[in-house]
This record gives sequence, structure tokens and C-alpha cells, in this order.
Amino acid sequence: MFTERPKFLDPVRSYSESEYRFLAQIYESPLQYHYLHRPYTLQPQTLTQMPDIVYLDKNGQELNEPVQPEDIAFTEYRFSLQNGIKYQPHPAFAKSNTGQHYYHQLTRKETSRLKTLNHFEYTGTRELVANDYIHQIKRIADPRLHSPINGLMQNYIVGLKELNTELQKATANSQTSVDLRDFTLSGVTSPNDHQFNIRIYGQYPQFIYWLAMPFFAPMPWEADIFYAQPGLAENNISLNWYPVGTGAYMLSENNPNLRMVLEKNPNFRGQTYPSTGDIGDKENGLLDDAGKTIPFIDKAVYILEKESIPYWNKFLQGYFDSSGISSDSFDSAISFSSSGNIGVSNEMKEKGVTLETVVNTSLFYLGFNMLDPVIGGTSERARLLRQAISIAVDYEEYISIFLNGRGIAGQGPIPPGIFGYQEGAAGVNSTVYDWQNNNYQRKPIKYAKSLLEKANYKNGIDGLTSKPLSLFYESIDQGPDSKARLNWLRKQLEKIDIQLIIRSTDYNRFQEKMSTGRAQLFNWGWNADYPDPENFLFLLYSPQGKVKHKGENAANYANPEFDRLFDQMKNMPNSPERQKTIDKMVKIVQHDAPWIFAFHPKSFSLQHAWYKNTKPFIMGNTGTLRYKRIDAPLRNQKREQWNQPITWPIIFILALLIGLIIPAVLAYKKHERKRVL
Repeated sequence: MFTERPKFLDPVRSYSESEYRFLAQIYESPLQYHYLHRPYTLQPQTLTQMPDIVYLDKNGQELNEPVQPEDIAFTEYRFSLQNGIKYQPHPAFAKSNTGQHYYHQLTRKETSRLKTLNHFEYTGTRELVANDYIHQIKRIADPRLHSPINGLMQNYIVGLKELNTELQKATANSQTSVDLRDFTLSGVTSPNDHQFNIRIYGQYPQFIYWLAMPFFAPMPWEADIFYAQPGLAENNISLNWYPVGTGAYMLSENNPNLRMVLEKNPNFRGQTYPSTGDIGDKENGLLDDAGKTIPFIDKAVYILEKESIPYWNKFLQGYFDSSGISSDSFDSAISFSSSGNIGVSNEMKEKGVTLETVVNTSLFYLGFNMLDPVIGGTSERARLLRQAISIAVDYEEYISIFLNGRGIAGQGPIPPGIFGYQEGAAGVNSTVYDWQNNNYQRKPIKYAKSLLEKANYKNGIDGLTSKPLSLFYESIDQGPDSKARLNWLRKQLEKIDIQLIIRSTDYNRFQEKMSTGRAQLFNWGWNADYPDPENFLFLLYSPQGKVKHKGENAANYANPEFDRLFDQMKNMPNSPERQKTIDKMVKIVQHDAPWIFAFHPKSFSLQHAWYKNTKPFIMGNTGTLRYKRIDAPLRNQKREQWNQPITWPIIFILALLIGLIIPAVLAYKKHERKRVL
């Protein structure tokens, strides 16, 4: 199922989880994550091997080992493509016998009659080549496409900033048609059809993770030329509606108000199911298909379901193969043992339904604007105030009330599953918790009030102004539970005599307040783009400050020592030395408390017995549908068993009607006999 229509299916623009569930099946970036290995491990997808990484000096000459970090001016990634990878069938590739493209010079009159991609009579394909990856990287710099990573990548990919400037001039007139093949990108080169190189400034070890995201998926120039023709976009014939990829699936039906259909790409090469996994994978049946050709599923139908109850009922009837669990259905689906272990209810067991749980590599936090004169800044008074609030807001209670226990309270900015996260006593946030009996114990409210007293806010009264302390929370909450959540948050601060004033606003107004530093308290969250601690710690790096630098540091936090350690940590390989550096950084932010590290959500997923090869997989930029398998005969059998027609109401109604008709007939006959007499 899906709950909202995907807005962008052009991989250069998309940055949404709801879109990636489709994009990851259709497009193929150079790298992907291994489906079964944890922690998440990169491996080649369209490459023959992992890219060679070469360090260069300021003159572009290769540095000899051992390489000194201060000598590195550039890093070059060198890629070798597999032979014979083909695109899905598409009209953009269709050619006549003379080699001319059928549909690259359509008139507006012709395009006005074309309402869907199925209206094109001919399709074609061709082999994936290195220039398709280069073309896509150029598209990142195209100002017309508004790629969300354009600004970031200009800091790294050599020549991307200059290309962006050149394209801005070339596209200043919106009527101008631009062919990206006419522009060069100095930092990305190709010696032949199956090799290409990307050169970046200095060192950026996390760059390799971006190579597993759809932003770096190949884009054939034919698709750009085809979709740029006047009149097609007006009929929703565009990349955002009809993607063009080399992946296992292609989008054969796009009706986002009803359903979307992925069908097997007939040109997909023969990949195989993984032959290795983690401990327990073999016992759980996850290696039963090892070495077999994928994909197993020929067609996947996604249905728009906006309401949870109808969706849940359809899952119980067997018309959906898997399901999340809403609050309404949680009690009927999940049971807790006497020891607190989570499992499925007896009703689910009888249906053969199994439960998969995983803590997401994401974080939700309550942020303090560090530019605010009351709650922000580096003064001892403001820090004690933030610490007291951090203790008072009981997120264990929040998880229990609003999430049905589906989450764990945060101790720092790094979620479980990411290098740098520390379990148990080693990772406890000692500002908020004590470690007792091998568990986290939140410090008492009495202690929080003592911190307020030290900050000259005794009993919630500002000692400098003799007025009650009031704080403002920016709310964009919507939906039936929003009022309850806001009341809960207000009561948390009441425990330490602070009045919380809710300022409700729409998302655009909220964004404006955040960008200008006029918010005081706010909620925010972050999902991992890639499994590296840098992707979370940069959210507290001062050069990422939202107000000053328009970055992702929404709290506008700035600590020189944290910044120094971040610069040191970001280029380090995962090692004990890197862990020590991260530990120091986490202790600094735990002490400064620019955030309340609220919680890491936990995903619960139910699977029917016929749905095979399912393993929780959080890195949504890798297509996993190709690994799944359906036992269709079992599914058909269970659907028939669970959806037997209920005939007793019909029999009852018929009996009732007969019971009413017979006396009436008898009465009528009796009346007729009297008339005759």
C-alpha cells in the first residue's frame, strides 16, 4: 500500500521515502547495500567491482603510499561498468530502420494527442554506458531541476559549481532549450563506454555512500530530449511520471489516486539472490533461494489506502501480503509475554502471521534554538534550564502512550545500527539519566527543579524579572492525536513549573521561523541518508547552522571543541580511535543539551506465511522487491479459506420472508373461500 502520491520520480529531484520505494526498484546507482549483511555493507550494483579510490596532489598527480592527509588535494573514484546492462523498453530509444529516433522531433500537434506512454507505438532500448552516469551528475547542477543535493555536491565534485553557473546563464531565458551534452564537467571524465572517473576536492569518505543513492543513478540523454518536447509535460508525460531505468522493475501503471504497478523489466540482466548472510539468516529461511535468479515477483501492485482500518481488514483477508500496525489494531495484533517479550497475538499465530521489528536508523528530537536569548546561548543559566527541561520531558512515557512502545528513548544524536552508537552504561546521557541495575533511570523531578533553582528560576519564577517563566513551542502537528500530544508536552513542563505556550502554524510559516531564528522550542527529526555517524553529528556542526549558513543545524548550536572534533572525526575510518573521538563529541552535546534526544522509532511489520525472504531493511535507497518471493498457491488457498461467503444472513432473510408470505397466502385463500360461500 501507499498513503501519498509520489511527487518526484526523477531521481535527481527525489529525496522522499515515499518516492524511494518506487525509484529504488527502477533505477540503479553504481553501488547498493547488501540485502542480508548487517551492519549495512556497500557492494557493486552496475559495476564489476568496488571503485578504485586514488589520492592526488594539487597538480593532479597520484600520491605514493603512505599518503599523508595534508598532501591530499583531490580524491578520484574510478568506476568500471558491467557489459550488457540494458534499459527498460521505452519510446525515447525507438529508432527507425535508418537509425533516426522516432519520437525526438514531435510537433505540438502530435504531442497534444499523446495522453500516456502507452500511446507510443514503438519502444526500444540500448546498453548502459558511462556517459549516462556523467549525464546524471550534470543534471544535479542544472538549475531548472532544483536538485536538493546541488549545493552540497558543489562543495565536492570538481567543476560542478562552474557548470551550475554556466547553466544558469544558458537557461536564464526559460524558453531556451539546453542539451547537457554540449556542456563539460571537468571533474567527471570517461576514457571509454564502460569506465568513468569522479574527482572531488580533498577527502570526503562519506561520498561513497552517496553513490548508492538515486541521485547518482544513470540517466540516458535520450530521455531528457524526449521529455523536453513541448506539450508532453502538460499531459503528465515526464520523468516525474514515467521513469526510465535499468533496474529489475519498470512502472507500467501510474494512477497515483488509485494504484501504481511495477512489472518486471524484460531487459533486466540475470542477477542472483545473495549466497551469504548474517548469523541466523539460514535458520530463518533467508538463504533458501541462495544463488537463484532474481527477481522472483513478476508484478507488484501498490494500492492507495488513506485509512488504516480498511487496510488492516484487507490484510487480515489476505489481500495485502504485509502490513504495518496502526494504534487501532495494535492490541489485536501484538501480545506481550510475562517477561515483556513482544510477539504476535493468538489470532495472528493462527493465520501464520509473523512479526519483524527493527529500531530505525533515525532520531526525533526536541530542539532548543541556541540563538534565543532565554533558552539558547552558552551561559551556565541557559544550559541548566535546558538540562532541567531535558529531565522533565519523559519520552519513555511518550513512547508508551503514543507509540505503543514502538521506540527507544534517545541518549545521544546517533541511533542504533550506526557506528559510534554506544549501548548501556557506555552511552548513557548522564545529564538526564543514572545507570542503575543495568538500565537507564531518568533523574527525578526534584533534581530538575534544583537545576532550575541554580539557574535562578526557583518555582518557575525568573529571579531577574520576578515573572513566571513562559516558553514557546512551534507546532505544526495535525491529525486527531495532535491535541493529546501537545497537552502531554505542556504537562511535562508544568512538572517543573514552566508554562509552555503552543504556537500553531502551517509548515511554510514554521520553515520561515526556523530559517530566521524566531522559533524557541521545536520538534525535528532525521533519517539516515547513509550508515555513518557523520550523517547525524553534522546536524550539530556550526557551519551547518540554519540561520547563518542555511544548513541542517536547526538548533543553531555552536561549540568550538565539538567543531574541532567533527573535522577530525569525519575523515577517519571506523576504528577505536574514531569511537573515542565520537564519544567525546557526544558527551559535549549531552552536557550542552541543545536537543532533548527524544527517541529512535521502532518499526513493526507483519508478514503472511506466503511472503518469503523478508528481512527488515532500513536503507531505502536499495531496491529490495527483487529479493522477495510469493508462495502463490498458499496465498490463494488462504484467501479462499478466509473469505468464504457468509450465507446464513441470506438463509435467515429468505426464511423470514417465507414466514411472512405463507400466513398472508393462507389468509388470502381463506378470505376468497368466504366470498364464494
